[in-house]
Amino acid sequence: MLKLHTSRIRGILCTLFGGICWGFSGACGQFLFTNYGLDTRWLTAIRMLSAGAILFILGLLQNRGVMKEILHKKRDCLQLILFGLLGLVTSQYTYLNAISYSNAGTATVLQYTGPVLILIYLCIRNSTWPKKREVLAILFALLGTFILATHGNFHQLVLSKQALVWGILSAVGLAFYSLLPVGLIGRYGSVPVTGYGMLIGGITLSVAMQIWKIPVTLDLAAIAAVGAMCVIGTVVAYTFYLQGVGEIGAAKAGMLASIEPVSATVISVVWLKSPFTGMDAVGFLLVLATVFLLAQKQDTESM
Repeated sequence: MLKLHTSRIRGILCTLFGGICWGFSGACGQFLFTNYGLDTRWLTAIRMLSAGAILFILGLLQNRGVMKEILHKKRDCLQLILFGLLGLVTSQYTYLNAISYSNAGTATVLQYTGPVLILIYLCIRNSTWPKKREVLAILFALLGTFILATHGNFHQLVLSKQALVWGILSAVGLAFYSLLPVGLIGRYGSVPVTGYGMLIGGITLSVAMQIWKIPVTLDLAAIAAVGAMCVIGTVVAYTFYLQGVGEIGAAKAGMLASIEPVSATVISVVWLKSPFTGMDAVGFLLVLATVFLLAQKQDTESM
């Protein structure tokens, strides 16, 4: 009993720490855009390449055989490419663009409407109507996004159109990121799949955008922020979150990971002096409520 209790506490702490690391990463991105004007294409590619290389090495150290096996099946390789391009590149690039046009907290909350998009997709695919809890989640997500964008005024946008569009696209990217690798992760594990996906997406984006031609000027603070995004905001956050999933389950971990937009907002307000109003708080809470509603549904179904 004591061992089970300790495991549960460890899982909760790991999940929370992973979510806080993700939020910190978003704030680092805001810091880089605000103070250095970094190109989103360059930052996305560097982040994916660095994180992919680290995860690839971890995968080799953990299970070299699995890292080789995944490359021997044509269908799995094609699925990996789709995951790297449609899932990872889309989610990473759109999210960082949303940050560049708004701030880390707002961009993260908008991205958190992604689970609602997944719900809608699954309902259409399975030809089923959403249940009452799911309908409520959809309404909360729509209302929360509306309040974030307008502060309740139908005649004005508080967010720029670019921030709103990129934020919604980041939610679409999150949906792709969540749905595409499910089968692969079940067969090979999350570290090999994500490592390969990051490398595929990072290399493709680098070549397509010719990032070596993009002018970049970095000092020590900027280099530290980029490094934090790659290591703390990707590898460390991902590792701790997965540990939490293993200890307490995906449904509870998903709820606890919603500390990410909270931490991103707190860090950006305290560190970067981002504005935050009462209406922003209402919008945040409505969107985060969708995470709890959908996670509770998953938890009930798994019992």
